[in-house]
Amino acid sequence: MLEPPPRQATPGIAYRRATADDLVACAGIWRDSINDYTRRLNQPDIPEDLTAILRLYGHLHANDPAGFVVAEQAVDGGPPAVVAFASSVRREDLWFLSMLFVLPGVQKGGLGRGLLAKVMPAPGTATLATCTDSAQPISNGLYASLGMVPRMPLVRLVGLPERDGHLPPLPRGIRAVRFDELDGAAAAHLDDELSTIDRATAGFGHLEDHAFVARAESRVGILFIGGDGRPVGYGYTSEAGRVGPIAVLDPDLLAAVIGHLVTAVVPRGAFGVWMPGDAGEAMAALLGAGFRMEGFPCLVCWDRPITDFSRYVPISPGLL
Repeated sequence: MLEPPPRQATPGIAYRRATADDLVACAGIWRDSINDYTRRLNQPDIPEDLTAILRLYGHLHANDPAGFVVAEQAVDGGPPAVVAFASSVRREDLWFLSMLFVLPGVQKGGLGRGLLAKVMPAPGTATLATCTDSAQPISNGLYASLGMVPRMPLVRLVGLPERDGHLPPLPRGIRAVRFDELDGAAAAHLDDELSTIDRATAGFGHLEDHAFVARAESRVGILFIGGDGRPVGYGYTSEAGRVGPIAVLDPDLLAAVIGHLVTAVVPRGAFGVWMPGDAGEAMAALLGAGFRMEGFPCLVCWDRPITDFSRYVPISPGLL
């Protein structure tokens, strides 16, 4: 395991834990930083409505406050202002870098390394992972130098299942039951079942993230139960169109489970799902059914394997 990078002594920079009051500034940095390089690629700007990213930041800050750090700098002789931030989460044996963004005007000053030194775990105590934009070679090189090497694409697919015959039905004997329709005994053991499936597929339990997608994101959770009464997977879908996370014990079930999730509710627009490259058959089925690729792929990076992405579809690039 590589040592965390030394914190750079950038003049006029102070690092501290983020507060809830910093989150709006962090969302603005995220938007400005992405727009700065996507405009050069003739891509559309990030919309001005930051409600969704602020929900995510609120979750990250509430559950992993020690991993959410900001960098402040006095600008034009005024009071210190937040100019960069990093947010990371720890989920059992996984340390995941969710976000690291620096305002365009103060990039190349060592702030990225400085923030990483504040949030990375002690060497050898966790698997290190992150998701990055494939159009960001400098950031990708930094993470790779720390062992988080790009291993797999994560592709956003958007659309509706408009063409029949591509997404298979659930196999005979597999039942799909909404979480809120489980009977008393099954409902009482739901958290245990979700954690068991997650550890077998994602490699870590993360009940706090299940609570986030169910409550803050209003996603509908569905449990898939085999003929012997035991759960074989789960997935989330929503009228807002957001799909995931999804986990199945048998990779051959993934396309059928996704097919059920994108027909279980009627979205207000289109569905969007972040598909891992390792789930190639399920991705091909979605494309055949009428979905399309949107934007540049992300790159999932890690220093050692932990997640089986042929059986696990993450929440988003910012939260596995």
